[in-house]
Amino acid sequence: MREFDFAEPRSIAEASQMLAEYGDDARIIAGGSALMLAMRQRMLAPTHLISVARLPRLHGIDFDPREGLRIGAMSRHIDVARSELVKAHAPVLARMAAQVANPQVRNQGTIGGNLCYADPSTDPPGCLMALDASVVLGSTRGERVLSMEEFLVDYYTTAMESDELLLEIRVPLQAPGTQGEYTRFLRTAAEHRPLVSLALVVQKEGQICHQARLAVGASTPIPTRLRRAEECLRGKTVNAQLAAEVASIVAEDIQPVSDLRGSSEFRREMVRTVTRRTVATLFGIDINEGVAA
Repeated sequence: MREFDFAEPRSIAEASQMLAEYGDDARIIAGGSALMLAMRQRMLAPTHLISVARLPRLHGIDFDPREGLRIGAMSRHIDVARSELVKAHAPVLARMAAQVANPQVRNQGTIGGNLCYADPSTDPPGCLMALDASVVLGSTRGERVLSMEEFLVDYYTTAMESDELLLEIRVPLQAPGTQGEYTRFLRTAAEHRPLVSLALVVQKEGQICHQARLAVGASTPIPTRLRRAEECLRGKTVNAQLAAEVASIVAEDIQPVSDLRGSSEFRREMVRTVTRRTVATLFGIDINEGVAA
């Protein structure tokens, strides 16, 4: 690891000015779990690290009855997992956060840093997308709000400008009857990065689905909303046959990646399986009932 200067700005404007001044030679450090690994492996060699740990705006988890949850970008995964506010108003997000990577990462890594890194095989982005979450970005020019779909642009790429910081994540108030399920598939028990992740958030009454938001991650370059599958669920009574139909639509509509961890064909089939099981779990149905062999 090469030498670097470490700065601790006291305001968002000061941090933004530093980013603008140092350009590609600077990196924001939050929890540092991904950044320090990349630096040790000489994948990155910044001359300046800008810590955002002392910026109050980036801390805390709050709830507003009209606006929903506000999660500061410096909130660690374990903070999200243990937050009573998150458990009460977005329980699927708390359950997802409790599964991220491993205990070391959950206790050090932050949700904001995770989103900015834009690793396609990580957990929070897809779950937040299914919850219709947005991010707040700040700089010397002010603030702007982007949906998760606008924020995630491509493989390890976000819509952040070079002088912007991620300040907070907003999760809107969920409608009555909303439930969610987050499923991750690992190739082996020793792995920490899912090969497939799927988040499904529905407004339901018994087995009737009124609204649905479904996002697939890990097998695609960025988390992907599956709107045709959502429409297939909307307004229907969900049974095993419909779960299988939705799973087929999801498998058809994704563009899976192919790498050393798994071929695109393998990922597509695993997405099909994970989708079918997730729908069945969320609606409490027997996955095999009434489905032809």
